[in-house]
Amino acid sequence: MSGYLVWGLILLLLIGGTLFLRYRYPEGSSGRRRMKWGFWALVILIVGLFLNYTLPSHDVVRITNTYNRLTTVSWENAWAYASPDTGTGEGTQTRDIRFIEAVHDDDSVVVFRNEDTGWVWPPYFKYDSSNLHAEASNLRSDKAAPQWVMVTYYGWRLPILSIYPNAVKVRAVDSADATVLPWVNILILTALALLILMLRRMWLQFRERTIDPVVEDAGDFLEGIDAQADAARAQARGWWGRFIAWINTWRQKPRP
Repeated sequence: MSGYLVWGLILLLLIGGTLFLRYRYPEGSSGRRRMKWGFWALVILIVGLFLNYTLPSHDVVRITNTYNRLTTVSWENAWAYASPDTGTGEGTQTRDIRFIEAVHDDDSVVVFRNEDTGWVWPPYFKYDSSNLHAEASNLRSDKAAPQWVMVTYYGWRLPILSIYPNAVKVRAVDSADATVLPWVNILILTALALLILMLRRMWLQFRERTIDPVVEDAGDFLEGIDAQADAARAQARGWWGRFIAWINTWRQKPRP
């Protein structure tokens, strides 16, 4: 089954589930309120995971090895890799990707991939994976004489999907306790918060000026229709009653 078909089925399930829940829980019900809070919780979770994956992270490690490896990329993990035309791809399924092996101060290991991002997402515009490979190779060290390195990267390590974080920068630091101020993350999150506040304000103004008057007019129109329908039913019942009374006058009264 192709990836496009899978994502198409997921989209249909989401649309169908949304329509079912909309008619299952009417407006104003407790179920609708729970569904609303659940929807916003899901949105916040997705946005949080997206930012956690995309924003740059920093890790102080000791580089132990750098190498190239032919890696199979399928529809399951292709979203975590760069486009084939920006790397050293051998094909759409198999690519020659650079890797960086490293060790933390507590002897836990980590593996980074070193792949160009090009102009696609995320917008790191990385085209120097060859230079980064040479820098990382030059910074290799052993446990007896460690050279600690600050690695800037994005992404996650998911062994079950063969996904690795992508290193975008390496630089030597004095010790394993070195830290860095994540000013890029601070600026992006601040700008995102301001954008959300601005969009919320714009939405409230649009709703107040455009949607609410239309809803009120529609409500008045429906109320008018209901009133006319009630009057028509009352009139019909009146005509029908008079008609039945006229019919009864034609009935022969029983003889004594």
